[in-house]
Amino acid sequence: MNLVTLLPFIVLIGAMFLMTRSAKKKQQAAAQMRDHMVTGTGVRTIGGMYATVKEVGDDTVTLEVAPGVHAIYAKNAIGAVLEDAEYNRIVHGITEDAPGDTPVVPDDASALTEDPKTDLTKDEDPSPKLDLGKRDDVADGSGDEPTDGKADGGPAAK
Repeated sequence: MNLVTLLPFIVLIGAMFLMTRSAKKKQQAAAQMRDHMVTGTGVRTIGGMYATVKEVGDDTVTLEVAPGVHAIYAKNAIGAVLEDAEYNRIVHGITEDAPGDTPVVPDDASALTEDPKTDLTKDEDPSPKLDLGKRDDVADGSGDEPTDGKADGGPAAK
């Protein structure tokens, strides 16, 4: 056989090997993460529910999904074991940073300049605004409607 005819098969086998190897590494990392669960750890299930670990068994884990509400899940249903700071930030909205430590970020670029804010409502044009809504005079026939009865929405309109 020619090397050119074997090259696509070699590339395909190499790609399959690399894909299965990376998938196997991900599975091992997930299993190791699930093995390191301890009581009191915050977790996220594969369904997106956040809970606290209450008891770890061989194949199951008991989670406290709400205060006083416990549920038993398979270990494979745990998607991520969260750090305490991340779990408290997501579930309880608690941040460990003091409010004075974080810099204040302005909402717009005008706070970055030295000039005071100007009031844009002072320079409004006194001319009346153009009203693009329906006119009241169309209903009584005194408007600029055609006289052949083919007005918008009329019975003869197409």
